[in-house]
Amino acid sequence: MTTRIGKYIADSCVASRRTAEEMIRNGRVCVNGVVLDTPVYFVSDTDVVTVDGMVVRPMSETLVYAYHKPINTMTTVKDPQGRRTIYDCLPVAFRHLKYIGRLDYKTTGLLLLTNDGELARKMTLPSSGVIRTYKATVSGKDFSRLDIARSGATVDGVHYAPMQIIKIGDNQLLIKITEGKKNEVRIVLRSVGCPVRKLHRVAYGNVKLGNLPVGKIKQLSQKTIDEIKKSF
Repeated sequence: MTTRIGKYIADSCVASRRTAEEMIRNGRVCVNGVVLDTPVYFVSDTDVVTVDGMVVRPMSETLVYAYHKPINTMTTVKDPQGRRTIYDCLPVAFRHLKYIGRLDYKTTGLLLLTNDGELARKMTLPSSGVIRTYKATVSGKDFSRLDIARSGATVDGVHYAPMQIIKIGDNQLLIKITEGKKNEVRIVLRSVGCPVRKLHRVAYGNVKLGNLPVGKIKQLSQKTIDEIKKSF
């Protein structure tokens, strides 16, 4: 069985597919001692792949972790503006993991991390239908236009899929989405007169944040991981 070189590198958790292709173009990737000059290349388990001289191999066991993302952190490896990232906060042993879906700078709550690049990709695809659940604290108490968001809103020419929205307090909403566009919840709620003051993700698919403390990480059971894989 062969695997495209970009996916092979991504599954080793060294880099994303896109970054892996950039590495190849820059002459940083070798297969059996030969420098690659194209990402259109397939390798097998018997090939020796190196990145910057280091042998890399895909992870044989899928691991998934739940992480309680703190406020004022970027979901990225490095921020051009120098802001603190989740990888600045994570213990060193977990800094090689890939995040599954982003949470913006001010949003807190559940962020999943994994060593499986393909799983991360599938779980973020809108076509996978994975539900992300948020609690939103909003300004104002006029919820008369929320049905627009429930039906699917178009804001500045961008269409957003219908949201499930339940009122759970005077100024709190429970929101479920499957699309996951950038700042989706904030943009849509602002457009219907309910600007978000606080946003907190409480679940991603079948994984719930529960009482995991801020900044802490825990490994998910194999049973939970199997349930995730069967859900799409």
